[in-house]
Amino acid sequence: MKLLITGGAGFIGSNFIRYLLHEHLDWELVNLDKLTYAGNLENLKDVDTSSRYHFIHGDIADRELIGSILSQKVDIIINFAAESHVDRSILDAYPFIQTNVNGTQVLLEEARQYHISKFIQISTDEVYGSIEKGKFTEESPILPNSPYAAAKAAADLLCRVYWKTYNLPVIVTRCSNNFGPYQFPEKLIPLAITNALENKTIPIYGDGLNVRDWIYVEDHCRAIDLIMQKGKIGEVYNIAANREIANLELIHTLLNMMGKSRKLTEFVTDRSSHDRRYALDTTKIERELNWSSIYAFEQALADTINWYINNESWWCNIKSGEYIEYYQRMYFQR
Repeated sequence: MKLLITGGAGFIGSNFIRYLLHEHLDWELVNLDKLTYAGNLENLKDVDTSSRYHFIHGDIADRELIGSILSQKVDIIINFAAESHVDRSILDAYPFIQTNVNGTQVLLEEARQYHISKFIQISTDEVYGSIEKGKFTEESPILPNSPYAAAKAAADLLCRVYWKTYNLPVIVTRCSNNFGPYQFPEKLIPLAITNALENKTIPIYGDGLNVRDWIYVEDHCRAIDLIMQKGKIGEVYNIAANREIANLELIHTLLNMMGKSRKLTEFVTDRSSHDRRYALDTTKIERELNWSSIYAFEQALADTINWYINNESWWCNIKSGEYIEYYQRMYFQR
């Protein structure tokens, strides 16, 4: 089996590559990544010498490049490649449309031309928008509230079109918030952990009562692997750990686990159109594929904290970069 994994140098993609190399000893993996600010080959330095792993530097919107890769008898495409940070999408939506929409369309079209046996689109719960009560099912309407979410929703709809119009074997996954090793420290959990380690303030939007459902990244990897092998073509699958927590409570939990003072928290002006609550109904994947999360939230959070403690050079190199300094000025030091 030969897989093309796009965006494999990012947080979830790199964890997925590592997971597959461990679980499927006869699979060959090709990682295509543009290496934008959040793509980091350091995430995969422990596997880059494997004969079953190959890296290609390139853009999913480059149709000629995609065609040349798929002509080498690729069986499955898993598309992680995306611009993924909401704040950045509000600041400049163009890269999100270019990668998340146009890039996905190029992948779908080339997958159709080269008769790929399966196309897995990695989406997000954010395409549904915000929900006050209850949970989103796979049949819930798509109502995105940020340029990032809108770009991912557009990609999902393109996947549906290629399934319905061209019979391309597509499956879409929509997952809740991930956390774990190698997550870029602009995201809430790694930003909080690394700022706490540096005794810097942790920014909290608004009143801190926005609710998210957090899943450990390896649970997400397990779900994608299962869906890829046993999921029904043309379907959407929600993935979540059913562990909701408000942002403020999450930060307090992290600080308590790290032995740090709550005085490190700092409330900042809320994000524009900030979704209040995400919650996914995971009945479908549980009943049809017999999947459920296996990582306890508190233990996975402790493991994540320890990973950042033990990999200081990884995140220090990132946070010392010009982008992080600019990002901090733009959003968290007002």
